Order: sequence, then structure tokens, then C-alpha cells
Amino acid sequence: MDLDAILKQVSKAQLLSIVDSASKKIAVWFGSVSAGKTVASLIAFLIAVRLAPRKGLIIIVGKTLATIYANVFVLLQDRDIFGAKISSQVIYTPGATSAIILGREVLLIGANNAESVGKIQGKTVVLAYVDEAVLLPEAFWNMLVSRLRVDGARLLATMNPASMNHWMRKEWILKAAQKNLIAFHFTMKDNPRLPAGYEADMEAAYTGVFYDRMIKGEWTNAAGAVYPMWDEKRHVIRFEDMPRIAQVLADGIDFGVSNASAALRVGITREERPRLVLMDEWRYDPRDHHGATLAPSDQAAMYRAWLREQHTPYEAFQTPTYNIVDPAALAFTAELRKFDEITVQGAHNKVLPGIATVSRLLANDRLIVTDRCKGFTTEVTEYRWDPKATAEGEDDVIKEDDHSLDAARYGIHTTRSMWQYDLEAA
Repeated sequence: MDLDAILKQVSKAQLLSIVDSASKKIAVWFGSVSAGKTVASLIAFLIAVRLAPRKGLIIIVGKTLATIYANVFVLLQDRDIFGAKISSQVIYTPGATSAIILGREVLLIGANNAESVGKIQGKTVVLAYVDEAVLLPEAFWNMLVSRLRVDGARLLATMNPASMNHWMRKEWILKAAQKNLIAFHFTMKDNPRLPAGYEADMEAAYTGVFYDRMIKGEWTNAAGAVYPMWDEKRHVIRFEDMPRIAQVLADGIDFGVSNASAALRVGITREERPRLVLMDEWRYDPRDHHGATLAPSDQAAMYRAWLREQHTPYEAFQTPTYNIVDPAALAFTAELRKFDEITVQGAHNKVLPGIATVSRLLANDRLIVTDRCKGFTTEVTEYRWDPKATAEGEDDVIKEDDHSLDAARYGIHTTRSMWQYDLEAA
């Protein structure tokens, strides 16, 4: 299969974007998940590699070398997509900082912080491909554009939408005409390779701001309640009415000294259609004890005692498979590891992916909470997006009274590989 054959298999929207992308110096593809924007942009990139002048560097940029491999090279080396003829001309070893594509050397650059600007400063770039451009520092993008100083130099980029105030939208997409830029908006309807039912499954998997961005492919501000779907009548059950538990997955733990500490126990039910349940909660809040703070060792001892209590209304106590702690809580983690019966694991503590996971579960009635989780049910109704961050084009939450919410997010999001199949297959 060659490029001509590949072009015959793409959708009209993909084909038009590939052709029209050559009309401007900068071309960006944005839109929903699984919209076919990456495949379209990579076809345009392969054509550009063939035509690129010999003077200057060809580079591929992403947040890290690992994400570049996963998002770019896995596709380029997929013979079902690009055929044996092209895939065999994409030579790359994971972790390496260079590759050979269609006979041209291509440099790989991870740009995960402001200091990454130094990696391209002073260089001349003839062709750049940027994966998930909204995740890069603005200063790096601006420097990269300034490096396109050869006649015929081009920049191609993909991204999922972010805030309406994100610098990419405000300073580039909205100013496309004066920036010599063309932008293409894609949704899943533009991808001819999706299996039947996939779009409906994805629509059910997202809610709120995540639905607007990941499904509709729109630039949308995160505003108001983080969990607008929360309904106490719908999501809260009495502890005595808890369904039988197939497995106690984990205790998610958020540690504080002057602030509250909390542990939320996560189980998966033994129902025909399994659900996750926040079974019980341990919490120490200095405000409830006249401001008295406790050392990590004292809190670890209190938590260990709580582990030995009964946490289901109908059967012998079960210990959690993991005790998942915020990686920043080093002293508390060290104290827990002194107890042989406690298996400690660091939490996946990226806020937005964790919130998206919890949002999907609540929206699809796959997460319930017992009335013993008082901290969680109190905090969830007050959890808000930070308007100051939104004004700056960022997504962040107001960091007040969110300790039980953080603990639940750690326990749920970090264990998703343990429950995802059971919940999605039912």
C-alpha cells in the first residue's frame, strides 16, 4: 500500500484536511477522541517529509518520548493503516531521540516544561509535527514557530480541545488568518475506521466539560460544579443496604497535618451488573479536635486500627488489596510501610484524568457511596472549578475541603485496570 492507496480509504473530511493543510505554513487538527485527526495529520506529515527542503531539521515534538511513541510511531508502524511499503520505511526504537522516516532523519523532542525551549533554541526547522500541542508550554510553541525560517518550512499539530481561554485557541486558532494558520475541527463522524457502536459507547463514557471536549470536540470552559451529576438520592445508599462485595480493591488515602486526612475504601460489587462502591471512610480533621494536629506516625496507627474494623454489614472484614497514598505524603507512607500487613502504592494523582474517571462512573450509575462516607458526601456538593484558573486558560479546582474527594479519586482512578473490564463488559 502506498500513499495513493491510503488516501482512497480516508473520509472526505480527512482528505480535505490533508489537501488544504498544504495551503498554510501551520496546520492544526483538533476535535473529539477517535476522530481520525491523528491519521489525517500523519498522512499530511508523510507527504510533507517527501517534499521537505534538505536545509533544516525535521522534528517530532510531544510531551514526552513515551507519548510520541504511543501516539505517533505506533500508528506509523501499523501496517493495517499505512501498509507494509510505508511502515517499513519508519524506523524507530522506543526511547530513542531520532528516527528515520521515508529516508529522512527525524529528531524527537519531549517538551514537558518551560525549560524545554532550550532544546530548539538556535536551530533551523524545516518541518515539525507536534502531538497534543495544548499540553506543551506556550513559550516552547512560540519558539518552535520562530525556528521555521526556511522557505517552505511547515508545522503540523494535533490536539484535543481545552479551555476557551487556552493560549492555543486565543492566540492562534482565533487569529488563524494573520498567523498563516489553518485549523480543522474533527468529530468521530469523520473517522471511517470506527467499529459499530463505538461512538455510542464513548458518548456514554463522558459527561459535562469532558463530553463537550472529548465527544463534541469543542473548546469549553470548566466552570461551576465539578460533579454536576451528583444526586444524593441517586448515588447514596445506607451502609446496611450495601450490595455484597466481590473484592475490596483499595483504600485511597489523602494525608494532611494541618488539614484533614481521609481514607475511602473502594470495592466492586458482586451484582449481575457490577458497580463500584465507596464502602466506608476514615478521617481525621483537626477542626473536629480543637485544632489538635497529629504526627504521621500517630495517624498511621489510627488508620491501621481502622483497617481492622468491620466494613461490610454482612460478612467478615476484608482487607484492601492496596493502600493507595498521594506520592507527596512521604512521611506518612514511610510509617505505613512499617506495618507488614499494609501494602502501599503511590496514587495516580493527576487531577483531571481522575475527575474524568469519577465523573463517568457517577453519570452512568456505576458508582455508589454509603452513608458512612460523610466527608465525601459533604465535600462533593461544594467542589468547584477555579474561575481564576479558567480565566488563564487552565483547568483546576478550588483546593478547599477536598480531602475525602482526593482520597476517593486516588482509590478509584489508580485501580481502574482492576475494575474497568468488569464494569464495561456488564
